[in-house]
Amino acid sequence: MTRRVAVIGGGLGGLCLAQGLKKAGVPVAVYERDRSRTDRLQGYRLHINPHGARALHDCLPAENWRTFLDTHGSSGGAGFSFADEKLRNLLTIEPAEGHYSVSRITLRQILLDGLGDVVRFDRRFERYERTANGITLHFADGTTETCDVLVGADGLNSRVRAQYLPHAEVVDTGVVAIAGKLFLDEAGWLPEDLKVRAHSIIAPKDCGMFLAPHDGQGVSERDGALFDNTRPYLMWAYAAADLSVVDGVDQRALVADRIRGWHPHLARIVRESHVDAVSWWPIHTSVPVDPWPSSTVTLLGDAIHSMTPMRGIGANTALRDARLLVHALTEDCEVVHAIGRYEERMREYGFAAVRDSLRSAKQFAKGNAAARTMFKAVLRFAEAVPPVKRKMFAGHGLD
Repeated sequence: MTRRVAVIGGGLGGLCLAQGLKKAGVPVAVYERDRSRTDRLQGYRLHINPHGARALHDCLPAENWRTFLDTHGSSGGAGFSFADEKLRNLLTIEPAEGHYSVSRITLRQILLDGLGDVVRFDRRFERYERTANGITLHFADGTTETCDVLVGADGLNSRVRAQYLPHAEVVDTGVVAIAGKLFLDEAGWLPEDLKVRAHSIIAPKDCGMFLAPHDGQGVSERDGALFDNTRPYLMWAYAAADLSVVDGVDQRALVADRIRGWHPHLARIVRESHVDAVSWWPIHTSVPVDPWPSSTVTLLGDAIHSMTPMRGIGANTALRDARLLVHALTEDCEVVHAIGRYEERMREYGFAAVRDSLRSAKQFAKGNAAARTMFKAVLRFAEAVPPVKRKMFAGHGLD
């Protein structure tokens, strides 16, 4: 029997799933609350690791995959460094193969390309009910749709999860982040090292800062889809557990004040960032839940395993979910059994990523002075002894 799949949410994971199912000939519809494909033209660039790249390669049509390859940039082409607050290098990791950097805007347009008959915009999902004909979806405008399989890909505040797994919690970590971007064509004074390599700044205690350079891309247009032409910029993010942000306050000044005494380049990066490119948000995380009985309703991405951004693997994990679920829904076997196997594997790596990301967030924003001093010593030792560094970071970037 042909399975009609409904996906709630047109984010990266939901669209990747739709592309893979359409490619496999499975009837699929995506219901997205945004009013049009251009409603989400914001966001920073994403690091796509081998898991995410494999999912895109397998799920996208060949033409879309080529567009991805044509528009990606180098994700910190000279690797990744840990440094102290004075920008003294502690350890450098060389770049790995199979990693990409892409504008979130561009990637979403690539994932939308070719789904004109699949994605239904301006459809705000409210609830579902099981019927003799499958699953009936109810929307805010009073309309309904039916499907055989329902996939909640509707993010942190998932309505599908709230109904299906009401005990699955998302909690505030207590960490607040402020992020911005400094356009590189306006920062001739910036040291070359900061233009080519991502840096994690290990502060003396209780906070952290991250810097990552990103390439700009040219404009390309195909079939009416406009792809992003982001100027080269340095993205920065500052996070702390005791950070309080009040509306109307210049967030750049707030961060610059908190990093007084650090290397002057860091304060200048913050102060000279464009005010409209600075934002803040509280960091949330899912609470891992025990296995649940599988059914024809399932979840992917942030809808089930939302994680802190401190490891940079949230989008990659959602893409990994999409690839795995495509395989499950195209297997020649009973659908609930196939979904159960998907959920078993997804819970294993998804909740492991949640726990790892939460641990990284605590280390990044809450570490005390003694722990930071010890960590810096370990990094310096590993940098001085290459075999130790290779062992410590053997799997770097592959999670």
